[in-house]
Amino acid sequence: MAMPKARTRKPARRPSPPAPGPGLKILFVASECAPYAKAGGLADVVAALPKTLRQMGHDARIVMPLYAAIDRARYGIGFLQPVCVHMGNGEEQWIGLHGGRLDGEVPVWFVDCDRYFGRPGLYDEAGGEYGDNAFRFALLSKAATQICKDTGFIPDVMHAHDWPAALAPVFLKTWDRILSPLSATASVLTIHNIGYQGVYHASVFPYIGVGWEHFVPERFEDHGNVNLLKAGVAFADALTTVSPAHAREILEPIGGMGLAPHLDARRADLTGILNGTDYDHWNPETDPFIPAHYSLKDLSGKAACKADLQKRMGLAERPDWPLFGIVSRFAPQKGFGLLAECLPDALRQMLFQVVVLGTGDPWMENVFRGLAAAWPGRVACHIGFSNELSHWIEAGSDFFLMPSLYEPCGLNQMYSMKYGTLPVVRATGGLDDTVENYNEKTGLGTGFKFWEPAAAAVCDTVGWAVSTWFDRPHHIAKLRRNAMQQNFSWETSAAEYVRVYEHAVAARRRG
Repeated sequence: MAMPKARTRKPARRPSPPAPGPGLKILFVASECAPYAKAGGLADVVAALPKTLRQMGHDARIVMPLYAAIDRARYGIGFLQPVCVHMGNGEEQWIGLHGGRLDGEVPVWFVDCDRYFGRPGLYDEAGGEYGDNAFRFALLSKAATQICKDTGFIPDVMHAHDWPAALAPVFLKTWDRILSPLSATASVLTIHNIGYQGVYHASVFPYIGVGWEHFVPERFEDHGNVNLLKAGVAFADALTTVSPAHAREILEPIGGMGLAPHLDARRADLTGILNGTDYDHWNPETDPFIPAHYSLKDLSGKAACKADLQKRMGLAERPDWPLFGIVSRFAPQKGFGLLAECLPDALRQMLFQVVVLGTGDPWMENVFRGLAAAWPGRVACHIGFSNELSHWIEAGSDFFLMPSLYEPCGLNQMYSMKYGTLPVVRATGGLDDTVENYNEKTGLGTGFKFWEPAAAAVCDTVGWAVSTWFDRPHHIAKLRRNAMQQNFSWETSAAEYVRVYEHAVAARRRG
């Protein structure tokens, strides 16, 4: 089934609040959305894409959990009404429906359930995953459908994100389908990170409540367990992932991480769409967090940002030394095991600095703490997360390290280019799609790439960047100009999503 070309369509007449234009009604279902709750790039996508869609004339809205850590007063979140969600085993779960507006533009519905979301973390705390995550996010997905019924907002498309929302397409096709006002609602599932699939013991299945006839290898069953993402892949009308390269990778046995045959069966409904960048929040000309603004025409502010970052982090204030930035979750996927192996030798052999912001794997946290202690003035780290500091690092660094073993899209390499900070990346997924490798003969490119997932490859590429810094500074200036001229705004990607939505709607009508 080929992807249809974009076309104009009028939404069906349904009882709903006025839409901003004649476009589609789209409900995003997600476990994260910046700035309310963020563990990774998913939150940035869920925040930016609906805003762009609304600017294009579509009525895009978001539903997400009301986590305990969300400041209701700060974000103007208020109670709307109670909602009764019917789960499996005849269980009724009452939730509080709260509302707010993201950036004053996008309506956001929050699912308030203290039993499942009234705790410090999103998915885990103290390094351990919550044991009831399957129940928590099954409730979120079912609540999304009930909220639509109770409020009268009947979307043309329900757009679910990653395994925590993967049951939304399942419920659309298994719950009161004939009589439901959602009978014509299509579903799209976006896979942001296939390494996380929501695999749980089969004992959670009765709570989901869709019937044991669906507990089969083609849908839910995964070696005797329940796989939420696998079920979403089976039931969604259309599938996307977050870069064209990753869409190809997940069809292969290694890249698919167990789901390759199921994704290959849906190949005609799978599209890779590169994530965009929200330049309202990531722009060195207007960034409210950084100590000095700068632009392609006047880069003097970048030098000031570097000096302030070095001072803030206790690094030697040396403008002549290259500074490498890292902002990330410390997860095996991110390739930091390679850095742990190569950085000590690289610091002994080459002259450069490293500044690190992140949290996650306790072992990796200790590696960076140890490097900072062993190399004062050369290495600095902040364990935790700081939105302000992440902006400082993007603005003040000369290079940005992303040695990922796999990376569906990645956003920091795109932020980095806008800030004139040259990415040093492994050529995988979206990193390969977005970074043009440096050509030493011409000075063209936007960063430095390596292919082999090995510590030696990381070390060699860091050395290549360092040697370019000292031996070919005119090429560094050219690379910066090239990088800052790249445009990864959401408009192009959002238009591709609209085509996927229309494909999903057409598939729903046929099916």
